[in-house]
Amino acid sequence: MSIRRPPQPAAESPWDTMLPGPPSRNNFGSMDLSASGLLAFSSGSSVTVVDSRSLQLITTFPLPPPPPSSGASASLSPFVTSVRWSPHPLPHSLLLSSASDDLPCPLLLAAGDRHGRLFLVDPRSRSPPLLTFEYDSVSPKSGIQDLCWIQSKPDGFLLAALSGTSLLSLYSPATGLCIWKYDASPEYFSCIRRDPFDLRRACAIGIKGFLLSVKALGETEDDISIGELQIRTDCSELQRLERDLSGSSSSSSPAAAIFPTYVVKLAFSPHWKHILYVTFPRELVVFDLQYETALYAASLPRGCGKFLDVLPDPNNDWLYCAHLDGRLSIWKRKEGEQVHVMCTMEELMPSVGTIVPSPSVLAVVICESDSTLQNVAKQYSDAPPSPASSVEFDNPFDFSDDSLLVSKTRLLSISDDGRVWNWLLTSEGDLCAQKDTSYTSAVLDATELSALENNTENSGSTTEGILSEEVQPPVNVSDARSRTSKSPLNETEISFKMSLVGQLQLLSSTVTMLAVPSPSLIATLARGGNSPAVAVPLVALGTQSGAVDVIDVSANAVAASFLVHSGVVRGLRWLGNSRLVSFSYTQANEKTGGYINKLVVTCLRSGLYKPFRVLQKPERAPIRALRASSSGRYLLILFRDAPVEVWAMTKNPIMLRSLALPFTVLEWTLPTVPRPSQLPKQSPLLPKDRAAIATDGISSPTTSSDSKVLTQDASHDDTTESFAFALVNGALGVFEVHGRRIRDFRPKWPSSSFVSSDGLITAMAYRLPHVVMGDRSGNIRWWDITTGHSSSFNTHREGIRRIKFSPVVAGDRSRGRIAVLFYDNTFTVYDLDSQDPLANSLLQPQLPGTLVLELDWLSVRAAKDDPLVLCIAGADSSFRLIEVNINDKKSASGIQPKPSRERFRPMPLCSPILLPLPHALALRMILQLGVKPSWFNTTGTSINKRPHLIPGATSSTGDLRGYMIDIPPVGDSVVPEMLLKVLQPYRTEGCILDEERARLYATVVNKGCIVRFAFAAAVFGESSEALFWLQLPRALNHLMNKLARKSLQRAPASAQVSELDETAMLSRITSKGKSTTGARKKDQLSQGQLKSMAFEQEELWENASERIPWHEKLEGEEAVQNRVHELVSVGNLEAAVSLLLSTPPESSFFYPNALRAVALSSAVSQSLHELAVKVVAANMVRTDRSLSGTHLLCAVGRYQEACSQLQDAGCWTDAATLAATHLKGSDYARVLQRWADHVLLAEHNIWRALILYVAAGALQEALAAIRQAQRPDTAAMFILACREIHAAFMSNMGDSDDESSVKKEQFNLPVLDPENEDVIAVGEYYGQYQRKLVHLCMDSQPSFD
Repeated sequence: MSIRRPPQPAAESPWDTMLPGPPSRNNFGSMDLSASGLLAFSSGSSVTVVDSRSLQLITTFPLPPPPPSSGASASLSPFVTSVRWSPHPLPHSLLLSSASDDLPCPLLLAAGDRHGRLFLVDPRSRSPPLLTFEYDSVSPKSGIQDLCWIQSKPDGFLLAALSGTSLLSLYSPATGLCIWKYDASPEYFSCIRRDPFDLRRACAIGIKGFLLSVKALGETEDDISIGELQIRTDCSELQRLERDLSGSSSSSSPAAAIFPTYVVKLAFSPHWKHILYVTFPRELVVFDLQYETALYAASLPRGCGKFLDVLPDPNNDWLYCAHLDGRLSIWKRKEGEQVHVMCTMEELMPSVGTIVPSPSVLAVVICESDSTLQNVAKQYSDAPPSPASSVEFDNPFDFSDDSLLVSKTRLLSISDDGRVWNWLLTSEGDLCAQKDTSYTSAVLDATELSALENNTENSGSTTEGILSEEVQPPVNVSDARSRTSKSPLNETEISFKMSLVGQLQLLSSTVTMLAVPSPSLIATLARGGNSPAVAVPLVALGTQSGAVDVIDVSANAVAASFLVHSGVVRGLRWLGNSRLVSFSYTQANEKTGGYINKLVVTCLRSGLYKPFRVLQKPERAPIRALRASSSGRYLLILFRDAPVEVWAMTKNPIMLRSLALPFTVLEWTLPTVPRPSQLPKQSPLLPKDRAAIATDGISSPTTSSDSKVLTQDASHDDTTESFAFALVNGALGVFEVHGRRIRDFRPKWPSSSFVSSDGLITAMAYRLPHVVMGDRSGNIRWWDITTGHSSSFNTHREGIRRIKFSPVVAGDRSRGRIAVLFYDNTFTVYDLDSQDPLANSLLQPQLPGTLVLELDWLSVRAAKDDPLVLCIAGADSSFRLIEVNINDKKSASGIQPKPSRERFRPMPLCSPILLPLPHALALRMILQLGVKPSWFNTTGTSINKRPHLIPGATSSTGDLRGYMIDIPPVGDSVVPEMLLKVLQPYRTEGCILDEERARLYATVVNKGCIVRFAFAAAVFGESSEALFWLQLPRALNHLMNKLARKSLQRAPASAQVSELDETAMLSRITSKGKSTTGARKKDQLSQGQLKSMAFEQEELWENASERIPWHEKLEGEEAVQNRVHELVSVGNLEAAVSLLLSTPPESSFFYPNALRAVALSSAVSQSLHELAVKVVAANMVRTDRSLSGTHLLCAVGRYQEACSQLQDAGCWTDAATLAATHLKGSDYARVLQRWADHVLLAEHNIWRALILYVAAGALQEALAAIRQAQRPDTAAMFILACREIHAAFMSNMGDSDDESSVKKEQFNLPVLDPENEDVIAVGEYYGQYQRKLVHLCMDSQPSFD
């Protein structure tokens, strides 16, 4: 399924100029991390996307508000309660698209809100949601609890949503319609997750232990199958909560809204199929879906907070459990059983540097994208650690440490103070005195497992048998075995250490105040001297928590945060451009009464803040507002029903005097247009500008007074500042402040009709010579204090709360633009210089879904062509910038979103998935074909600082083709150079790859094409494809070894057969079975995700044998039947017979168990006995679901038929395990190939199917599957990879002495023949794909954000 963008309107959304507020528990802790490393979480009614590597804010977009009901006003947007990234990979079918606008969307995010609405959005675009799913508008409180994607066909997914208390719905993204529903009343659904081993299945858990398994076999209602299970747990606390909330909570609300601290989560094991980890508030349960029972349950130790979430480690059998008290517990599994033991506890909220009470941790995620790159690094980064190079601690791919570094895991958490935390969890094992500092031991740590598997005398080969061209030191295998036994990686030797390696600060709390600096020409720098202070792109926000956040609008980021108050910040003003003054107040105790006012001056340069006007006793009146002059020298403190105080804001503030007048509003004058003598000569006020101003008519307040203002301004002292005011009786006035003196300005009063008694003045703006006022009746009046001219109009709106003059520069056509904020939290922009301000007003809605609390203009304009930008603090705790465009034509007037502009970033944003789709595919192709590390040595700020850390990163000039490591062996040789030219802008900006990934690529780029393919897939978040490339050499070597064994069987016996058998299998499994070796245990610890791609006989056998001890203590007839089935599959017939004979006579299974026991204990199978057993088995298969007939077939050696029956019954893993135990050669290959067909056609897992096809020798079928999936680049890369592996295998054979006894022609594979028709077709199709990609890249503009 590919979702394409519908036609969008010309207007764009201001998402790129929005800073979100902090997340809260109302957002249900919704957070998701994509496979490509993008973190999405909900904050208020918006969704925030952050780059998880650099912790830079990418975008924030609000969800649209619900449509208003008939006759009602505009609705507010509800809280976003769930987000989930779509698992759609990068589309490869470019030939189906005619233009770049017709390309599918590769980056999709599903979001649900508190009203039960579901949206599908593209975070990279500035357009509305791509799709709105149908929802129940009748019950708006049935919010979304959780989301999950389920695969329904090879290129299609269904969206599963938990809504309300107990409703599970499946939606089709193609239509937006609900195709299936399930109501689990009276259960409360809590969480839903997808099975990593079968993407068609998901499991939803209820807070009472109800477990629902859903499998999508198609996209219709009849294709959905379910299974209902129950996990036993203690519900006494839940019952008590239900009694307390009976009748007080809505029955349709989600569980997270009704029981916010009673959290139940589940997670699938990434290592073991059918295993679930479930956390109840005080219990951890390991559940087996196949046995439908709990294998282990652990109660939470005393002193630990309730469970918040459970996160399995992708590479190790460990669990990370987050707790509500902000801590993280680490649980390790005991060898041989499903028992997890808590080994350590870490803090997710440091006690140092946080407020009291400490903020709450809302959600935690694990960075699974790093684990795939770690697999690449471990398997191919075999370079020894240099004594001169130091290990970079925060590099998750650096394993060159002296100690045994087991793993590095990154965790991300969010807290309700608006912070995103980046944690690095390292696990180390101490080798004690057994350390070997030689080069051999350094290489052995990374390659000894490969040496043990391949039974070779040299460990210089890579994990897959591909020889390294750089180093091949001799290593004795027996020594490796002895070393492993001497220094085992015991549980007690592993230590964990968690470090904070990054933090992103967003808005810390609900915004209450907004202040923008607008220093006048007489404002000086805080560090002293006479240099005038410049306007800075900073905005200060006061919050409800008492913190003052300083926003850098050029970077759309929080530059600093100062916790200066213990309560709500109720007033905030700038003193020049580097100091802030703020106030808060608290009520004193009931006995004394009064208020405790707190005034603080904060210096942004030093970070220090100092209180002033500190009184010993509470005051009768609280502070009402602050008003600071443009120079920052004077401050007016307004009290409620008390005189106004005038302060001189020197180093130690001094109160000049108090004014006992009944003021309603006060405003200092804003900076005026610079005088002609101060203007640059190249930009004077032109006569045509003056003429344009004069043509506005008599209503213009600027026409008759500009020259007078400039003349009068020049005669005044530079240190004189004035403020305008209004009294309770409607009287107006202007005072001047000069030094310590305050005097009347003596303005020219307007006519008596100007003063109206029907409305109290509530807002005012003052910039010489104009005073603009608004009252509670919606009237706007303006007055020229030098001429006495005045005018007014009615806005026909509610009362006016704020009026703000827009900043002016030399050459501005109008000086009368104002932004007006009304008491209904809406705003309008008027141009008072126009003939009819009301007709030329720019009205809302500009911000649908939220209310405006405060606004002001951003005063960083330097020229008249610079845009006017409004700063807005929303009721949803967000901070936004909106560009205001006012043209001469009325039809073109309107508030339009801020256009896309380059944002300042402290470091480049290296996230290739954010590039335009053609450019992303171009970068992927360049990484696959191989580019020299010097290509990453750019002039960007990130990589250029330390180019010596990238091996081979030297300066290079000349032809771009010189950056490619060699001539591309497939496709058009000219295409890579053209793609490099397309990517040159990104390379110049340094936003291709970050340092860690660039260094990893430099390490592995010369290790063959396969590792480059895996690296490219991992960078773009396609972990399954990356694991396929990592496993492909083993699968193809498995096939080549099978062909070698066949050749040796036909040829004379050779004494050196063991040298050819590089992947020697385990010895024949006896009836008693065998235990895993220590080396294999370590292999399980290191492989991690590669277990999901297991295909070799010993791997399948060991995975099945590992599970048997988990079920030994289970009771019940069904459990006995399943245990017998497992024992027979792994060949442990003796244990199976013993278990069958233990069946009591009164059991209904006694007779079939006895029959199977007799058959299995038979040592010799005669032909008649074989025929009789086959008949009995056929009858039992038709009547008995326990698959007893399969066991009888095993007893007489009919393993091929037994595997076929197991596959017919849907037991594909069991069939493969049985085949791995008893079958060889072509018989085993037939089982694998049929399994591959099922995985491809039914489970839609193409990468797992390809591995099975290759291991079975069906390379033609594998190539056909890739071509059927319309992946021309993957098909070409598959052929290249197979040729490379084949060449390495033949090179190894060429070194052997028995080459004459083996004909190399027998190893030629059809898929590698250049004359093969399919191979030729793949090459031609890949060439067409390349040329189409070049055209699309040329049509797409570079995007750096």
